[in-house]
Amino acid sequence: MKKTRVITLALTGASGMPYGIRLLEMLLTTGNQVYLLYSQAAQIVAQQEMGLTLSSRTKETEEFFSRRFNAATGQLHVFGREEWFAPVASGSNPTNSMVVCPCTMGTLAAISMGLDQKLIERAAGVMLKENRQLILVPREMPLSTIHLENMLKLARSGAVILPANPGFYHHPKNVQDMVDFVVARILDHLGIEHSLMQRWGEKTTNPVIPTELF
Repeated sequence: MKKTRVITLALTGASGMPYGIRLLEMLLTTGNQVYLLYSQAAQIVAQQEMGLTLSSRTKETEEFFSRRFNAATGQLHVFGREEWFAPVASGSNPTNSMVVCPCTMGTLAAISMGLDQKLIERAAGVMLKENRQLILVPREMPLSTIHLENMLKLARSGAVILPANPGFYHHPKNVQDMVDFVVARILDHLGIEHSLMQRWGEKTTNPVIPTELF
């Protein structure tokens, strides 16, 4: 019998909310239990980029996404920014993996310094100290020396830095294909099977590349 994995997903205020929401959908539809956290800035970005309202009442958000993605009862739990009794706040009850997607440079910096002032930072700190999988999906350009040093520090501490950089070898036809490319790479690192994109080397015929690209 397949054991249900418990995964924490944190949404922060970086541009790229479609990545986070698509990832949430895939985590739920593949049968994982999900703990969802989101920052105040994430609420603003979700509205701006997707016309999506992330309510400050976590129960409302929990019910909304459960209906939207047909989640089973108890499969999705949403926690507030300072809900310190949430399971993710303690090393005695860590999840199997945590993904911050999209991840702001501010959140990344706070995690690298171990500030733990909000639940997202604390949950990420728990993953690092318990040697659990932590995946950070930054979406920023260009990157300053400070950004790079924070990423290097986290990578040395065991975190996976997975920038939201879609590839093109799968010949995306629309924006959704580009979103799915990044989400697919996250799912690969989580060890979750999917069919979101064609993998490198699977295509048997050479694509016709338009000459106007050169």
